[in-house]
Amino acid sequence: MARIAAVASAFPAHVFSQAEITDTIAAMVTPDRSKQGVLRRLHASSRVETRHLVMPLEAYREQETFTRSNAMFVTVATDLLERALLDALDTAGLRPADVDYLMFTSVTGISAPSVDALLVARIGMRPDVRRVPIYGLGCVAGAAGIARVNDYLIGHPHEVGVLIAVELCSLTFQHGDDSMGNMVASGLFGDGAAAVVMVGDERARGMSATGPEVIDARSRLYPGTEEVIAFTASEAGFRIVLTAGVSPLVEQNFGEDVTQFLAANGLTVSDIDSWIAHPGGPRVLESFQTALALDGDVFENSWRSLAEYGNLSSVSVLEILAEELERPRSAGEDTLLFALGPGVSAELVLLRWPDERISV
Repeated sequence: MARIAAVASAFPAHVFSQAEITDTIAAMVTPDRSKQGVLRRLHASSRVETRHLVMPLEAYREQETFTRSNAMFVTVATDLLERALLDALDTAGLRPADVDYLMFTSVTGISAPSVDALLVARIGMRPDVRRVPIYGLGCVAGAAGIARVNDYLIGHPHEVGVLIAVELCSLTFQHGDDSMGNMVASGLFGDGAAAVVMVGDERARGMSATGPEVIDARSRLYPGTEEVIAFTASEAGFRIVLTAGVSPLVEQNFGEDVTQFLAANGLTVSDIDSWIAHPGGPRVLESFQTALALDGDVFENSWRSLAEYGNLSSVSVLEILAEELERPRSAGEDTLLFALGPGVSAELVLLRWPDERISV
């Protein structure tokens, strides 16, 4: 199994209150005053208080072409990931040249060469670093990325693997789309990036690190749900598709999926000491809690992230994980990290804080 050595986040400099964003974009979404009222109610009930955006608010008044918005994506994404990755490596006591395996994920922009390739020479990674850019996993990619880097490190225990994720959701903003999905999305998603540094068992020996071990992971794809969550292309760029079908799907399936996964590892829901749930929105978080029959503020960290940043897609669980690494931990504590994405797909990652911390 692999060890998480460090996690770091990075955000655009522009940060606005939810009320400021709503006031600015309401008329861009629809000229209809009654529909603007619906949008305002949706934004107010999102539990989002602030969001980081790549541009000043006024800049969103101009409808961008996909060419311009994607060019901005490449530039800003590279800058944010440089900050996040260098911070995470520094925390782990590693250098860019130490990275053997680099996985990159995003669903809000595309480029070839991919953003991970642009970072290699820029920050001094080795030219023989193994790169795996992935696209299409959406919100589930942060959890899935940790699982896939772990898969690699199990077979390469002396190596260093890195996951980098960036989502610039505001660049997908759709003018003149008064669909319910777009009105919800325009009040929910934010911009940000994160980097996770992981090390194989043998590489971990002799390092100073306090992060958890990846014990196990499981993927779940729900057939026939392709249109429940999606990301489609339009003339103005990518368009987020959200439907009301997410919560019923969670409540019908997620509890059993988690129970079976934990049972395979000799655990029950009551054995989990802490949770890192993807903050897909208020209804989604409530559905997770219902499906798992959990009481109290077990998802307090997810509600905090939703309020401060909005839904960051693949970055959200990584931002929460970065915060969780700052908290004191008991030996042997178990954490379940999970997310949902297009498909609909789910990824579960079981983390355990080791009995003995790695020492120099």
